[in-house]
Amino acid sequence: SLPSGGPPVVVRRSRHGGLLAGITGDRFVAPTRAPRELRTALRLERAGVPTPEVLAYATYPAGGALRRADIATREIEGGQDLGRLLSDTVPGSERTERWTAVVRLLASLSAAGARHPDLNAANVLLAPADTGDIEAWLLDVDRVWFDRPNDPRVMDANLRRLARSVRKWRDRWGAQIEESELDILARQARSAGR
Repeated sequence: SLPSGGPPVVVRRSRHGGLLAGITGDRFVAPTRAPRELRTALRLERAGVPTPEVLAYATYPAGGALRRADIATREIEGGQDLGRLLSDTVPGSERTERWTAVVRLLASLSAAGARHPDLNAANVLLAPADTGDIEAWLLDVDRVWFDRPNDPRVMDANLRRLARSVRKWRDRWGAQIEESELDILARQARSAGR
């Protein structure tokens, strides 16, 4: 919570991923990824892609020309990441509702031409919407890049990346996910994204 009584926030330290993560960690060349994340979040919001509002960011010296960055976003109340939710045993109708929310998110990304190279089960947050439905929110948008809206390659790339992550949740942590569910997700997302 903010001391001024504002909305609850989530503060996240920017970190590198991939092969060099152990070397670079949370250190970036100025100006860091934070300004890009703010611009990307605003563009996604204008395009109708649900992503938490970036409220602020701060950068700090990390030695020489390097800096660290923290990003504060509005907390999405009641949200849990897709991987954790898929690991739970839930009734079929509730599970279908979760996948339907992910389909809507993928369709909105396609409509915006937004490709998320780190679209994984931990970067999709599912939360109750005001309507009572489940809504999927896109997290960690600092590396999102934009192509032509409704380009089928964008949908295919996002689907491949998410399916790869979901399979990892199944293989590493025993999430109960069938290939048939991923096939249905892909068909529905491609259909909704047209």
